[in-house]
Amino acid sequence: MAATKSKAVYNVYRALSHGLSPLLYLHLHWRKLRGLEHPLRWPERLGRPSLPRPPGQLLWIHAVSLGEGMAAIPVIKQCIQRRPDLTILMTTTTSSAFEVIEKRLPTGVIHQFAPVDTPSAMDSFLGHWKPNAIVIMESELWPNLIMGASERGITLALLNARVSTKSFKRWSGPLLLPLVSLMLSKFSLIVPLSNMQAIHFQLLHAPPFVINFSGDLKYVVEEFDISEGEIRSIEDLKVHLAHRKVWMASSIHKGEEEVILGIHKVLMQQYPDVLTIIVPRHPQHGKEIAQVN
Repeated sequence: MAATKSKAVYNVYRALSHGLSPLLYLHLHWRKLRGLEHPLRWPERLGRPSLPRPPGQLLWIHAVSLGEGMAAIPVIKQCIQRRPDLTILMTTTTSSAFEVIEKRLPTGVIHQFAPVDTPSAMDSFLGHWKPNAIVIMESELWPNLIMGASERGITLALLNARVSTKSFKRWSGPLLLPLVSLMLSKFSLIVPLSNMQAIHFQLLHAPPFVINFSGDLKYVVEEFDISEGEIRSIEDLKVHLAHRKVWMASSIHKGEEEVILGIHKVLMQQYPDVLTIIVPRHPQHGKEIAQVN
């Protein structure tokens, strides 16, 4: 009975996502005009590949944005080290994540923009790339992706798995729980980022035997260039800023930098050496801030 209800809810979702496909197409065009989609590669979001599939086994690693993408890089490097014959395909959703991550991806890793979760886009993507396994970072639980992969016999793993309090309440409701339970049953491995998250996934009916805790992958810090100067790691940055007052405004939108800079000027009156770090949601916005200020 429960399985029948879960399948029925999924069929409703699949029908709705198919019906909304034309609107999603227009939405992608609108995002492209706003600079939020890649100007040339945006058709990849519709499941249209821009590269051929190499022969052999292929692992698809999906990360929606920059934070998840950075956490995925150590995983990718480990996969390459253990299986150098394996082709790795990485997808991100945002172009801002791609601009940062592409410089840090190991040689040979293929990047594509993730398809929207419509039946046609996902079927096209899976049909072209034919992954042997899929690793999803954090909370990207998309029914057409997961069910389409399961129907093709593709192994699924969810790393750094998390669900926000808001999403947990929504997913626990009688309408969505059957669908979420069905999706989670298709995973061979779920690695939550905390014990509390592991409990959340069990309450959402994830099979207990597939849940394995290993900690938050975002704490796996690797060396990276912050500038062309002497700061080349997080430890160098800590030393450099150890005796300064520092505050950060993260993931800001256009226009919010004016408020942040106003606060910075006020703080400088009491702390002349204060350092304000502004982290825009989109890298292009950062370039604009730097040019103006």
